[in-house]
Amino acid sequence: MPIRTIKNILQIASLLMLLVAVALLAAITTMHFAIHGAEVQVPALKGMTVADARSETAGLGLNLDVDNRYYSGEVAAGHILTQSPEAGAVVRREWRVRVSESLGPQKVEVPNTVGFQEQAAALELRRAGLEVGATARLPYGKVAEGTVLAQDPPAHAQDIAQPSVNLLVAAPDDQAADGWVMPDITGLPVVTAQMDLAMVGIKTSIPVYVDVPMARIGNGAAPPRPPMQPGSVLTQSPAAGARVDQSTLVKLTVAK
Repeated sequence: MPIRTIKNILQIASLLMLLVAVALLAAITTMHFAIHGAEVQVPALKGMTVADARSETAGLGLNLDVDNRYYSGEVAAGHILTQSPEAGAVVRREWRVRVSESLGPQKVEVPNTVGFQEQAAALELRRAGLEVGATARLPYGKVAEGTVLAQDPPAHAQDIAQPSVNLLVAAPDDQAADGWVMPDITGLPVVTAQMDLAMVGIKTSIPVYVDVPMARIGNGAAPPRPPMQPGSVLTQSPAAGARVDQSTLVKLTVAK
């Protein structure tokens, strides 16, 4: 084969390789801009009204979901309390930004629904501007089926977090329980509290022991408070009245 022909073939091959390299680089550059062009930075929404936050996120191609509503004495009603993802996070367009909305300070009175039938209790709560939260059922043959045995938060509670009330409702004796109401075990010896909970299958974590300062002597206007006995439960979590089941792990703080 003549040398000139070989040179021509090599030149053509080199040109083809150059064209392929240029096309590949163009494709990579296009992909880079396509990917990064579809990414946006989540704005800071805390403190904004829900309407303004919805407008802000829509302008960036994001979707806004109000997941929860909470009472707050610090953030005005209708404004954003929390957001997820946090401000500054980089996400793809069409991403859902979840926020919680403030209801402002608690202004409703929590009614007492204990003793009501379940439907009547739900109606009473709705009249007060509240909702029924979780409903647990406990076999209890001493009252009619469907009677509310306990509620959380309790009647007249202040500083509640959400506008919902959990109910414990009586079930027939032959029905398996799907939950219990957490009793008030503060002041009890920790061993007694753990045994009482274990009887219904509720587990407790390792207690946290703390030093308790001596109670102040009464000044005459009020009787002195008796000192807390070592080994007594100071605080509990969940609080009294909360719904618990056998998956709940109760945390106790105990006096040294």
